[in-house]
Amino acid sequence: MKEIKIGLLGLGNIGTGTYKVLEMNRDEIEASAGAAVNIVKILEKDIDRERDIDVPREKFVSDPQDIFADPEIDIVIELLGGIEPASTMIEQALRSGKHVVTANKAAVAASYHRLMEAAEEGGVQLRFEASVGGGIPVLTALTGCLRANKFNRVLGIVNGTTNYILDKMTSEGLPYEEVLKDAQAKGFAEADPTADVEGIDAANKLSILMALMFDHYVHPKDIPTKGITEITASDIEDARAKNQLIKLIAYAERMEDGTIKYEVRPMRIIDTHPLSGVHREYNAVFVEGNVVGNLMFYGPGAGPLPTGSAVMGDVLEIIRSQA
Repeated sequence: MKEIKIGLLGLGNIGTGTYKVLEMNRDEIEASAGAAVNIVKILEKDIDRERDIDVPREKFVSDPQDIFADPEIDIVIELLGGIEPASTMIEQALRSGKHVVTANKAAVAASYHRLMEAAEEGGVQLRFEASVGGGIPVLTALTGCLRANKFNRVLGIVNGTTNYILDKMTSEGLPYEEVLKDAQAKGFAEADPTADVEGIDAANKLSILMALMFDHYVHPKDIPTKGITEITASDIEDARAKNQLIKLIAYAERMEDGTIKYEVRPMRIIDTHPLSGVHREYNAVFVEGNVVGNLMFYGPGAGPLPTGSAVMGDVLEIIRSQA
């Protein structure tokens, strides 16, 4: 049987989840691929970190060039996070003739054209389904079976931390600061929650959605963005009195003149809208196509296994496209 060899950049939470997905579902994955699929090298500094997976120590490398220069490695999975050095490493892998799969929304959003050009020049694929919505297969749908549509609008609850906080504030009447501490204790929020609560993470994801849906790239820093830190209990009660809920929404719409309007901010949505039923740390993306109408993609927007599922799904798409 043919073997597909993978180099993995980063064995943190998402890297561990991805490794685990491959080990858990190896039979199904390899049957779908029509090949053996193995992670053969892993770039990771903290090789002694406690993980609930068994990784042979000989797989670890400290130099990314050990992966990029290896002619036997077909696919690189980048799960380092952050813009740099991740963007540069993705570009190096692509220019080395490796297909790349990443869950890194910050790197893809900030370096979109640079990375897409590197993939085209290298004659390889760059896939990033897991960068928006975790385990929700929204990007694959938008660029695949829905591609015959002209997209008019997208509304996304694409950050689980902020949705959890607003949901708890709404359902239990708790103040923002108390719910944030609860979210941090449960692992839904980082020790430094700035990227989530200030809307930065959602802006990264909206940048990617707009590039794919409207062929209109906007750097995340140029997307008008407001987070949830100023939302009060009285704001939530006022919305409730009007049959509305407050959600942090990533929004973009094609206007009649062809221009694209876009922003990330807390918005009031009517309690009968499909997005009103998205609770706790879940994500959803509501899209409008000119022929398909309205669709909503819903599911776990983060977490090691859901995100690892999307990563390995991209790996399989690459393998099958090369068959």
